[in-house]
Amino acid sequence: MSASLPGNRDIPASQYDLNTYWGRVKQSAQISDPRTLFVSAAGLQNAKSLVSAYKQGQEKSMTPELWRAKKIVDSTLHPGMSDMCGWGIEAGLFVLDTGQPVFLPFRMSCFVISNLVVTAGMLTPGLTTTGTLLWQITNQSLNVAINSANANKSTSLSTSTLVKSYFLAVSASCSVALGLNALVPRLRRVSPATRTILTRLVPFAAVATAGALNVFLMRGEEIRQGIDIFPALSEEEKRKKENEGKEVQSLGKSKKAATLAVGETAVSRVLNSTPIMVLPPLVLVRLQKTEWLKARPRMVLPVNLGKLEYMGLII
Repeated sequence: MSASLPGNRDIPASQYDLNTYWGRVKQSAQISDPRTLFVSAAGLQNAKSLVSAYKQGQEKSMTPELWRAKKIVDSTLHPGMSDMCGWGIEAGLFVLDTGQPVFLPFRMSCFVISNLVVTAGMLTPGLTTTGTLLWQITNQSLNVAINSANANKSTSLSTSTLVKSYFLAVSASCSVALGLNALVPRLRRVSPATRTILTRLVPFAAVATAGALNVFLMRGEEIRQGIDIFPALSEEEKRKKENEGKEVQSLGKSKKAATLAVGETAVSRVLNSTPIMVLPPLVLVRLQKTEWLKARPRMVLPVNLGKLEYMGLII
């Protein structure tokens, strides 16, 4: 993110008011804008130069071009805060990170595109045991890659911990999915229609459970070791630092800040998956009762994909 680039002058955090819910939503949508994936290496370098020029006092005010440069930097370089939804602010402190470029497929700006395909696979009606396992493994593999790529790099994660966390997350996801698929048909006290709905919600239960567990497993080292924190300076203190040409020094590592940041990320993963994993299956159950779709069973998959894409655009 822009916080990692050289310069003592703070660049505005956002065009939007981050003290409001919709301001944070707009900021998150900006960081996850897929169009930033098509920015070339030269374009990224130009954006970094513009942001650095502002931080070094060469640019006096924020312009539309500078806001676009900041958007490119924030969506491409390693997040300076725990995650897109876990700002990591606690008791007047904020968490900074390395600012290195994230591998393109695992950037937050690619999250919506990659998850559209995987979610469509998991929500396909009538999946066999093999299909369920395949899509759950694919989903957890993608989650592990994104979590690892966007983890706070001030705390390293060993390869053995990464592998162990991956297999634990896959085991949890597959166990929940297969367990519920076996349990739901045995619920004799509920109506067939209710069993159908519960069956369609099994992928959500598996994803929500494993998703939250995945975050804690992949980023447990941050909680155990703590993450770097920096003081939240007043405007007067910021100007003084700029005039003196001094960098803001880390106050040390905080386990409490790490716990808060990772916890917020875990909760956000569950909340973020709720609309896209709950509403489309329920809508599809309703649509499959229509004469049009009954007469065209091959249209179930295209309808499912179109529904997911529409939900992804409006959520």
